[in-house]
Amino acid sequence: MNITQKALNYVKAISAETISNAKSGHLGITLGASSILFALFKDHYKFDASDTDFLNRDRFVMSAGHGSALYYTLLSMFGFDVSLQDLKNFRSYKSKTPGHPEYRVTDGVEITTGALGQGVANAVGMAIAESVMEERFNTVGFDIINHHTYCLLGDGCLMEGVAQEAISLAGNLNLNKLIFLYDSNNVTIDGPLDLANKENVGKKFHAMGWSVIYVANGNSYRACTSAIARAKKNKKPTLIIFNTTIGIGTEKEGTSSVHGTYLNQSELEAFKEKLGVKESFFIPSDVRQLCMASTRRGKLEHEKWNQLLAMYSSTHPELYKSFLSFFDRKKINFERIMKNIAKYDGQSTRKINHYALSELAYQCPQLIGGTADLAPSTLCYIENAGNFSKGNRRGKNIHFGVREHAMAGIMNGIAVYEDFITFDSTFLTFSNYMMPALRLRAQMKLPVMSFFTHDSIAVGQDGPTHQPIEQLSQLRSLIGNTVFRPCDFKELVAGYMYCLKNYKPVSFSLTRQDIPHIDNTSFDLALCGGYIIYDCGQKADVTLVASGSEVPLAIATAKELGKKHKVNVVSMPSLEIFEEQTTSFKSKVLPKDMLTIYVEMSNDAKPLKILPKNSYLYEVENYQYSGNGEVVVEKAGFNVKALAKFVENKLKQQI
Repeated sequence: MNITQKALNYVKAISAETISNAKSGHLGITLGASSILFALFKDHYKFDASDTDFLNRDRFVMSAGHGSALYYTLLSMFGFDVSLQDLKNFRSYKSKTPGHPEYRVTDGVEITTGALGQGVANAVGMAIAESVMEERFNTVGFDIINHHTYCLLGDGCLMEGVAQEAISLAGNLNLNKLIFLYDSNNVTIDGPLDLANKENVGKKFHAMGWSVIYVANGNSYRACTSAIARAKKNKKPTLIIFNTTIGIGTEKEGTSSVHGTYLNQSELEAFKEKLGVKESFFIPSDVRQLCMASTRRGKLEHEKWNQLLAMYSSTHPELYKSFLSFFDRKKINFERIMKNIAKYDGQSTRKINHYALSELAYQCPQLIGGTADLAPSTLCYIENAGNFSKGNRRGKNIHFGVREHAMAGIMNGIAVYEDFITFDSTFLTFSNYMMPALRLRAQMKLPVMSFFTHDSIAVGQDGPTHQPIEQLSQLRSLIGNTVFRPCDFKELVAGYMYCLKNYKPVSFSLTRQDIPHIDNTSFDLALCGGYIIYDCGQKADVTLVASGSEVPLAIATAKELGKKHKVNVVSMPSLEIFEEQTTSFKSKVLPKDMLTIYVEMSNDAKPLKILPKNSYLYEVENYQYSGNGEVVVEKAGFNVKALAKFVENKLKQQI
């Protein structure tokens, strides 16, 4: 047996034992895709295990994240900070080797995956980021950015809609440094693949602008490494279809029953014996040396890159200076942004955001983002910045088409590539399409700004299908996601700062309709989540709490009620940020014993978690009819007369 085959056998044995030891995992892909990933790591994957932040490294995404045992085994064998003991702790509580790959948990893992198809979109995002950097900084003789993005995916990934959206866009953009490794075993959990899917995947990719390579024996290391070498030479994004056998080498190979199983002790021993492996969680010295040769190659690549960069600094000093400062977000002057957009006060927050984005882009070359075919409506695009395309890698505006889910996943990929400042946008009601990717974004704490416009029943004639009544509730339910609903330009820019300084995702809720000028708004206090914006000057009888377009309504109602009662108004751009404040601060803004009314054109119970016990919601209870936006809002009771009557009734109940 040659040393390469021996090493591959140990990959299989250790991976299988990792799963058996945990009595949990996915043996099928772990064995079926082992030749593919071993060939990648051994011969092609450019990495530096001693410095996993090496900018010009290849990116690898395990979209089929249930094959994590194989991934962790390879990371361990190729010198990353994943020990054999970590493999023994696979799927254990708080281990470095969780059930699916997790960002910032396991050394070498680029992004959290496991929800099938998400990694496909993430990889497209990484390839976009690479192409941006390559175009901006490479010159003749100096390929400062020159690497590939690899993604392992399976039948399940390709059946997910998010994958189809991302694949189509990648072909249109001709992301030629993107290589998909398709573990095609024709088996799903339920049984044979053709129970649900009989499409010709190769022709489908061809039709979307991809090159396709077929590998008849995807369980052959030599066939796998040869195919990857060919793919790296292509001028288009490339799909390699590896025909593999799920769970190869076991008694259940080729069947759905091997997908999520593990080998018992006797089965494991028999399997290892066929591979010529006797030890338990052990890597022989000759196998280790073979793997370390690839590890040393990667480190040498890094050293050569450092040398190239040093020469680049001398021959292209201005470009080098730009390169070093490209991701610097410390220099952002938020006061300047506010100063330059103050003249747009009194307009809709979607319009104000449009101008604010352009101001941010002026300061930040790393800003990039786009909309799901709604730029003229959300106004979420950067003026005079060009459109990112096959022919223009310098464009800052990405046209995602009607692909909301892929848009969110792609922006996640760009965000983890390096410190890009990223944004995506659509109508608030269509945030539903993005939820799986937004959830992963929140888990990874990626500082991406999502701008959701047309944020209330004021959308009017578009009717109930476009009325975002429950979407704020959904976005607020995502643990780690911050919702920001500003009432003016100061609060909007405060949301920018919160996202970019704290490295947290923020979902902005922005209006279609204009919001009149509001006195006493505060950038600094908006960073506290909520603050008194209208003070009656003495101990109040009731506090009205509102956000966004409802703040002027609350103030007008407070003035009307002020003829008989003492009323304060609190602007609450972010419930999540307010919740983080000290008890002392919160009690000054919202006294515990005071009647409190929360006013918002949505249907969300979360405010009751934040507000004092003696609190009530003034919200939307039902979908509204289609009609003029002002009429719809009026009929729904969001007017001074109706709100004042509601407050009066609650005050009477206090007596």
